[in-house]
Amino acid sequence: MNDKKRPDPNTVYPIAGYDREIYIKPTIRNPNIIVGDFSYIADTDFERHVTHHYEWLGDKLIIGKFCQIAAGVEFIMNGANHQMNAVSTFPFYTLEGWNMAPPASADMPFKGNTVIGNDVWIGQNAVILPGVHIGDGAIIGACSVVGSDVNPYSIVAGNPAKLIRKRFDEELIGLLLDFKWWEKSIEEIDCLIPLLTCSDLDLVKSELKKRLN
Repeated sequence: MNDKKRPDPNTVYPIAGYDREIYIKPTIRNPNIIVGDFSYIADTDFERHVTHHYEWLGDKLIIGKFCQIAAGVEFIMNGANHQMNAVSTFPFYTLEGWNMAPPASADMPFKGNTVIGNDVWIGQNAVILPGVHIGDGAIIGACSVVGSDVNPYSIVAGNPAKLIRKRFDEELIGLLLDFKWWEKSIEEIDCLIPLLTCSDLDLVKSELKKRLN
């Protein structure tokens, strides 16, 4: 390993002498936030980027391994939703003095868990809306607002975020999804770095096929 140090997913600060980037997993306190090894954010406090996340709703934010989350990214959870099937969207029931019982759960636009795959790069100041599923290897452009699912190895950007292009052809995407490099041991991943960072995609395809056979 570099400098004879073994990568440690349970360390908070993965860059010596720099405290503005953290591995997320060892800092999580909320049991409804689940984050995989080595995913990081360019900040010192991940949970402040998860808003309207109320325990009584039970929705989860699930993030895979090796995700790269830039500064200013916000994950908006289901607690931000208002009733939309009535005349007014005003949440009288949450504010003192108003005579309104909480609406039935069926009347609220609950979108379910928010799930981010592995090796996902989320650009600066992007907003991820409730219930979105982002596939492995996707890239989210800076300042995007993501309100619908994103397929694996896709690049999306804009408000609302729309597909810009697939990162690779379908054959390579399929090989990568089968290979699941992020599930391998630290030692295996370290040996795979030349392949994972290779821009000769035909060579990458060939090597993946060998390793999958």
